[in-house]
Amino acid sequence: MNANGPATAIGHLDADCFYVSAERVRDEFLRGKPVGVLGNQGACVIAKSYEMKAHGVKTGEPIWDALVKCPDGIYIKRDFRWYEVLSRMMLEVVQNASRQVEYYSIDEFFFRAELRRGETFDGLARTIRDRIEECVGVPVTVGIARTRTLAKLISDASKPHGARAVLEPNREEELLAGLPVTEITGIAGRRAATLSSWGITTCLHLARADRTLVRRLLTASGEVLWWEINGDPVQPIHTRRPAHKTLSRGGSLGGATDDPMALYAWLVRNLERLIEELRYHGVAAGRLKVILAYKSGHTGLGQRTLAVPGDRFDVLIDVARPCLRQAWSKGQSATHMHLIAEDLAPRGQTALAFFDPLPNRIRGEDVDRLKERINGKIGRFALRSAATLYLPAIYRDTANEYDICDVRGKICF
Repeated sequence: MNANGPATAIGHLDADCFYVSAERVRDEFLRGKPVGVLGNQGACVIAKSYEMKAHGVKTGEPIWDALVKCPDGIYIKRDFRWYEVLSRMMLEVVQNASRQVEYYSIDEFFFRAELRRGETFDGLARTIRDRIEECVGVPVTVGIARTRTLAKLISDASKPHGARAVLEPNREEELLAGLPVTEITGIAGRRAATLSSWGITTCLHLARADRTLVRRLLTASGEVLWWEINGDPVQPIHTRRPAHKTLSRGGSLGGATDDPMALYAWLVRNLERLIEELRYHGVAAGRLKVILAYKSGHTGLGQRTLAVPGDRFDVLIDVARPCLRQAWSKGQSATHMHLIAEDLAPRGQTALAFFDPLPNRIRGEDVDRLKERINGKIGRFALRSAATLYLPAIYRDTANEYDICDVRGKICF
């Protein structure tokens, strides 16, 4: 127990350069060198080491610009499957140290920090940091504070590889005074400009501002931040992810294409992935959207509402086809496609469709169950629609399957 303070607080843990650190776990050669992890088709840097950052390379920078700034850098294609393996190992370590853990993102966790006899919060932060490095091999930073907003500010300010607890109001003020208000998650761009016009530019300015003014300027969500940075915990730790309001699948098309047959193949592939997620979460789609992003920069949108929420391939493909036609711009080269399922309803709790004859329903369910069982045993897309047989290339990206990074169970993308 801590004789001079609370016995519980909130901790925030964030991996340092997670994607790069994950690559270094399996390849010692990368340690101490400038390393960049590349996104879709190797077009841009989605994560970089501190050594590469020192050359001026920024996250999201095109590879051709990064090569000019850091020609000796080592550039590696992402591997989300590997990153998820390490992420879940980190989660297990944190869960062994705390009874309440929020799996916030692939490399970020909030947890209830509880002291044992003779322990201090600073010591607890160091213990968790060192334990993860020992068990997983990934360097992390840990901050502990009275609220989750303060804990995140502390860990962000302690990077890389820091471990620090700040619970005394006077030490909090020192920290807040040195941080711009944009360091708070949820305050950027227009919100920061609004605050600046009132002379609020640091976190301490915001903490000392009138609460009703903050609410007027930033709405109720801004008031929540005001309470949090003043040490009043109003944001709980979510040990379970709230139910999805939408589910989506898609991503890069592996290059620009204006071929309608190629786009249709991608539609089928992405729909099979979306159905996989719908069935995993036990929900059915009430509305479907197809979004195409074009090389020119514009996007096309097609959307339909289902007569009855569904998760069957034969039902959803009939809805997805007109959506694709609506989103398609003839002669324009598309680079990305996303399918979004909205108005989700619990599976099996919706009325049966009047125009869905029983034989069709039984056949569709049987096919989907068979596909789910075989793919679950052998591997994704082992059994898939014949509609994509003419374009096998869309399954050849073994590193990431052209998908976005999406780990089940975490709260934030």
